[in-house]
Amino acid sequence: MEKGQGEESIFKKRGREIRSTQTSNEASQLLKKMYMRGVESALEGKPIAWVMVGCLAEELLQAMDVTPIYTENYATVCASRGEAEPFMDVAAADGFSNLICGYTMTGLGYALRMKELGEVPPDAPLGGMPKPTMLIGSSIVCDPRYKWYQTLGRYLDTPYYTFDVLWPPLDADIQERKGYYLDYLMDGLRGLVAFLEENTGKKIDMDRLSEIVATAEETRRIWWKVHELRKAVPAPMPAQDMLNCIVPGMFMTGEQDALDFYRKLYDEVKYRVDNKIGTIPNEKYRLLWSGGLPPWHSMGIFKYFETLGAVFVTEMAYNYGEPADIPDRITDPLERLALGFFQIFTNYFERARKGCGDAMVQRMLDFIEDYKIDALVNHGTISCRATTIGQTHQGNVIREYVKVPILYIETDIIDSRTFSEAYLKGQIDAFIETLAS
Repeated sequence: MEKGQGEESIFKKRGREIRSTQTSNEASQLLKKMYMRGVESALEGKPIAWVMVGCLAEELLQAMDVTPIYTENYATVCASRGEAEPFMDVAAADGFSNLICGYTMTGLGYALRMKELGEVPPDAPLGGMPKPTMLIGSSIVCDPRYKWYQTLGRYLDTPYYTFDVLWPPLDADIQERKGYYLDYLMDGLRGLVAFLEENTGKKIDMDRLSEIVATAEETRRIWWKVHELRKAVPAPMPAQDMLNCIVPGMFMTGEQDALDFYRKLYDEVKYRVDNKIGTIPNEKYRLLWSGGLPPWHSMGIFKYFETLGAVFVTEMAYNYGEPADIPDRITDPLERLALGFFQIFTNYFERARKGCGDAMVQRMLDFIEDYKIDALVNHGTISCRATTIGQTHQGNVIREYVKVPILYIETDIIDSRTFSEAYLKGQIDAFIETLAS
């Protein structure tokens, strides 16, 4: 039956229909809890921060009893429900290019609509994002993020703090430069603490922060152990499930709920590995989602691959890899946060210098071997240059070391109007035929 004749496209199916692991469904409940907490905080007059991923703010906000709302995540919420485009159109009408990050366009449009109405837009998914009392941005990863929250600050008349993030180039002497970068990160963290204290009128409890940081570190450790289990054949947990499971690890890191969630997920995936329970009955091809963020509006694309015998056994997107190894003698929670962040972005440098000379490519080469990957899929995300630039070069370097087929597809992370189901099906079908031959 063709789309439009009463049957929903497999590309658009959401929720339990495209998940293999039961625990991954519980991530959606934690997501709803997170946004309900924002609604309740607004009603109770508690401080609320709109936050970007990668600000090193998660644990600090929890310690200061500030409710975080992650604007990039909210854009994915809107996209997964087919409700992002109206907000993007509002931002475009105010002069922003549709080539700007889809996360940013959704956030800008939402803020403009809120300013216009003087309240949360009606029918906003999950109760919407309440008006923030502060904004916490970050320069990490891409250029729109640095200016996005400055604009929001003007729209919403809200105080704004930017956390500037730096890490050294691959050819740097890590031990020689480490002190400089850690000092820089520590300055940013101290500045963030001062900002939070000024805007909440309370002092941070460093003992409480230490407890939260310890919970966050254990959470990341268990999360990584789940990734390690996914090397098994057949694949016990597909990429689309893990992409649904990033919510606790990225947005609720220091909370007990997040730690409990990953412990439960680990137990389930371990059971599947021990009993050789795969994602699909007949696993023919093991794929790596190797470049670009996923199309949140059409996550059923992963399921379509599965109907052809291909499973995405792991993903580069939002996969932080092995957690930091921080000595117990370091007791300052701010220093542990800074060192953990520094290690995440540099712990592959030595391996890359001994290998291909590129940390990202070396990690993919290791994934190909460790996860027994048959082919790669790169998603050229139209509005996300940060995860798209370099994909062709990376593919060329990879092929110097291993002859692996690579499929390049192009849509967007948020805007579903870039998505052509018929065209993508043709690409995917032809690619699977190539693998079969």
